[in-house]
This record gives sequence, C-alpha cells and structure tokens, in this order.
Amino acid sequence: MVRDDTWLTHPGFTAWQTVVVAITVQALPFLLLGTLISGAVNAFVPAELFTRVLPRNPALAVPVASAAGAVLPGCECASVPVAGSLIRRGVTPSAAFAFLLSAPAVNPIVLASTAVAFPGSPEMVAARLAASLATSAIMGWLWLRFGREDWLRMPARHSGHEHGRSRLNEFRLGFQHDFLHAGGFLVLGAMAAAAFNVTVPRSVLDMFADSPWMSVLFLAALAVVLAVCSEADAFVAASLTGFSPTARLAFMVVGPMVDLKLIALQVGTFGRAFALRFSAATAVTAVTSSVVVGWWLL
Repeated sequence: MVRDDTWLTHPGFTAWQTVVVAITVQALPFLLLGTLISGAVNAFVPAELFTRVLPRNPALAVPVASAAGAVLPGCECASVPVAGSLIRRGVTPSAAFAFLLSAPAVNPIVLASTAVAFPGSPEMVAARLAASLATSAIMGWLWLRFGREDWLRMPARHSGHEHGRSRLNEFRLGFQHDFLHAGGFLVLGAMAAAAFNVTVPRSVLDMFADSPWMSVLFLAALAVVLAVCSEADAFVAASLTGFSPTARLAFMVVGPMVDLKLIALQVGTFGRAFALRFSAATAVTAVTSSVVVGWWLL
C-alpha cells in the first residue's frame, strides 16, 4: 500500500504550519511570564488585602477594583475562582466582578504583548486599556444597580491557601495548571486562526470586513469561540489583517471577558442563572465600548 503524503507539502498546509508556529512562538514568552506572575499572586498575596484597600462605598469600589487588575495580573481561568474567594471574604460582588473582568484584560503582561503584536501602534494599546477598563467598570455598576442575589450561587469552596500545603508548592501547582491549561488553548487558538486565514476565501472575508458593524460583530463572536488566552490574543488579532483596527480591538476586548471556557467556569462557580445573564451583558458592553473607543482613538 502506497501512502500519499503530498498533502504535507501542499502550499496551503505549509502556510498553515508557518502561521501556527509564528503565533505560538511570539505569544509563548508572554504566556509563560503571565502564568508565573498569576501563580505568584494567587499563592503569596492574601485575599484580605482587597478588603483593606477597597473603598467601603460599593460604587467607588468598582473603579478601584477595575484599576487593580492592572497591577495584579491573572489569567482568565484564575480570575473566576479568585472573584469567588473575594466575595466570600467580604468584597462586594460588584467590585469582585469588575476585578474578574479587568485582571486578565489590562494587566502589564497583556498590554506588553499587545505593544509587541502591534509595533508602532501605541494607540492600539491605549484603546485596549481604555475599552477594557470601561467595560469592567460599567459591568460592576450594572450589577450594583440591577443584579439580584437569587441569580448568584455563592461559591462554596475555598480557593486560597490550603492548610498543610506550602505556598511554594501552591505556586508550583498553580503555575503548572495555568500554563498547561492556557498553553493548550493558545495552540488551539493559533491553529484555528491559521486555518481561518488560510482556508476562508477572500470574498467571504470581504463580505464581513467591508462592513464596519459586521466586521466588529464577526471578530467579537470569533473571540468567544476561539477562547485564546489574553496573554496571546493580540498576536491572533494582529494576524487578522483584513479587518479594521476597531474590529480587531473588539476581538481583544471581548475575548478575555467572554469566551466558551469562561462561561463554563462561571456556570460552575456562580451558577447558570448568573453566568448566562452576566456573559450576555458583558459581550454587549464590551462590543459597545470597543466601538466607542475605536472611533475615538483609532
């Protein structure tokens, strides 16, 4: 039996391989650094710190919690259990949810990776920061105004330091879990983005890319499906060269806040009633913020 391996040398397949490797290699150092910092924060920074630094007024605590995401980086997967731990320890849910959205979206690793992915475009970094902070703060205030306690199933398990386990061991286990988990999504996202670039006909892309609104909605929906980690999504967005800067901004703002794995994590932590409402409202808010900030800065 003669094997036909000609598909391995097909120009389309080699182009796909090249894009996958390029995206993965560019993003991997930022993913490694991000998960190292996230593991250190989760293992060594006590959750009680938040209750001491946040204002007692819930309306003022929301923007402070959003800004805290810029100095306390965490991946999407870690932000959900951390938010649950904060609520159990007395932090108002509106502030915890603002932090949940901002931490994986505006931390220094994410902003640095965005600057590398979009060289010579500091306005893209500023736009990502502004749109993400606006989305997290607005969602915190929306929960404060319209959120209902019966939608929220309070997390029952403690996600902080476990008795009998050294903090160094917690750091090692947390880093190992986050890096392998996020790394798998990075590779899958790079493969999907490469397949998207190589296989989708230009005419189909033009149908979405030529419409300002359709392009934004299309890339926002793509971010939800691809579920690329926030430390790497800028490189995927930069590869989508056929789309407008505002559409690519929407991809980077929506992705760290609403994707399939995050929705599943929120269902498991806070319950279905909360996750479905919160995710839908976050997606709408993130798209709207991206459009407004994109029109302003891009």
